Amino acid sequence: MPSGPQSCWSRWLVFLLVTFLAACGGAPKPIYFPGYPVGFVERGVASWYGPGFHGNKTANGERYDMHQLTAAHRTLPLGSIAVVRSMSTGRQVTVRINDRGPFARGRVLDLSLAGAHALGMTGTGTDQIELRVVGYQGRTADMGVLRVQVGSFSDQQNALNLLERAKHLYSGGRVQVVDLPEGMRYRVQIGQFSREAQAEAAASHLESFLGLQAFVFRDDS
Repeated sequence: MPSGPQSCWSRWLVFLLVTFLAACGGAPKPIYFPGYPVGFVERGVASWYGPGFHGNKTANGERYDMHQLTAAHRTLPLGSIAVVRSMSTGRQVTVRINDRGPFARGRVLDLSLAGAHALGMTGTGTDQIELRVVGYQGRTADMGVLRVQVGSFSDQQNALNLLERAKHLYSGGRVQVVDLPEGMRYRVQIGQFSREAQAEAAASHLESFLGLQAFVFRDDS
């Protein structure tokens, strides 16, 4: 393999050319930084959300536009750029993660209506997909801590009761109030974790102790 100043100069020219071509195109121009999981792959069930949430504020502060190619993921940093491929049809679409969800067992991604249309899954509502992170738009400082959600209630007292039970295992719990199309919801969220392995272990522990489903998500507040 060639080495030395000439080789370094050649690699630098290739980098400049790639950067120039990316800037000339209409695709998102991702920013890379050490430690970010570019190349991360996840497989599972994707769903989509549309008219009932159109215009609502997303986790990154934007207004949800169901006609844009965006998606919600529980833990990927907001601003992640991902290629989503349907395992049933082979169709694929590139989306930007700007929201949190889905909070449902076995689902890994909530696509916008536009993203669902691109994969042809609006009729069925869900599809088996493969998600691959290809880049990032944003700042590393925007990456929040990980928490575990153990319940969501329409009655505030039920949420407070569950929080008291969970405090026997982990401190730092809270009840987050969210205004959804179907009404107010009180979400019980536990802990603050820096690594997904820690958060997933806590989620398993909480599920066993409380007898409830638990979900790891990244807190962007």
